[in-house]
Amino acid sequence: MKDLLAAQTLPADGTQGTLVGRAWLPGNPAGPSVVAIRGDGVWDITRAAPTMSDLLEADDPVALARGTGTRIGDTASLIANSVEAGRDPKQPWFLAPCDLQAIKASGVTFVSSLLERVIEEQARGDLSKADAIRAQIGTILGGDLKAIKPGSEKAMKLKQMLIERGAWSQYLEVGIGPDAEIFTKAPSMAAVGTGADIGIHPMSTWNNPEPEIVLAVNSKGKTVGATLGNDVNLRDVEGRSALLLGKCKDNNASCAIGPFIRLFDKSYTVDDMRQSEIALQIKGPEGYTLTGRSSMREISRDPLDIVTHAIGPNHQYPDGLVLFLGTMFAPVEDRDVKGQGFTHKTGDIVTIATPTLGALINRVSTSDKAPPWTFGARALMKNLAARGLL
Repeated sequence: MKDLLAAQTLPADGTQGTLVGRAWLPGNPAGPSVVAIRGDGVWDITRAAPTMSDLLEADDPVALARGTGTRIGDTASLIANSVEAGRDPKQPWFLAPCDLQAIKASGVTFVSSLLERVIEEQARGDLSKADAIRAQIGTILGGDLKAIKPGSEKAMKLKQMLIERGAWSQYLEVGIGPDAEIFTKAPSMAAVGTGADIGIHPMSTWNNPEPEIVLAVNSKGKTVGATLGNDVNLRDVEGRSALLLGKCKDNNASCAIGPFIRLFDKSYTVDDMRQSEIALQIKGPEGYTLTGRSSMREISRDPLDIVTHAIGPNHQYPDGLVLFLGTMFAPVEDRDVKGQGFTHKTGDIVTIATPTLGALINRVSTSDKAPPWTFGARALMKNLAARGLL
């Protein structure tokens, strides 16, 4: 895993963009700092921006990130020490690059994943029924959805037709209806960063990673940067009932974000984000390999439009938010038993990557065995105060 992080963590253009993140710094007291990743190493800028929320609220976050600071080490060393297993606690390591922001997610934003959600619903979480239902649903819906703009007159006519055919679904409602699905993925401060273990609830027998672009949005609703995320998903749990979405999505270590937030500037723009191709690789402990891709060009709603469904006159986030944009990836290949599709195994190494943002790499564990979440917003405030940073 250290070799993977060393080779893939940084974007293809290295530190040419404006890269910011968070790192845990040893000391007395030890604690998290906001950092900028520059050509000559990692710089602590916490005295200028005590939290990532403060940085993203600045009038000019790019200028602040490129300003002064204290060098804390070379980037390669912090990347290597970010691997949870064998970490040296006396040296700094990278954390998830968000802190006080709400962690929100938008689901069912790609047609392919929309169809898989409908299949989960019809299968009631039973993996063995998925193949047969997939064939039936694909025949009814497959060709009708790809060119549909959510909320359009054409979408509403299709909705009526599907209701008449008995094929309507709550997932179709948010996939092609006027309102995007927005849910809380995890509490603020609960996300894990690159190199950390991610947690699958031990009750789940049908689950998968969800590789996604994650937008960094300030309290004014302005999207100021992007990063990568793994919206770890329990297909069997959500398939039993959509009302179990909280149990499906929000478990210890079930949200990974990173490695860094790349701020929008001349080197990386919103349009660059819209053109992203996200690659996924899963390497199993038994030698199994699965690859996949998710193209932002195929998203049903424009990313900035999705932001308006999450924040605005009816919903404010005074500390900002990070917003998962959804994925078109839903693996259906058989891993062990024919007809049983894909599910994770403990020890899987999951790599989510795109050239402009680098790679987010995590090892699969279970939520009861991954390190427990103990450092929340109250601990952060006490820690910053003790370090004279508030």
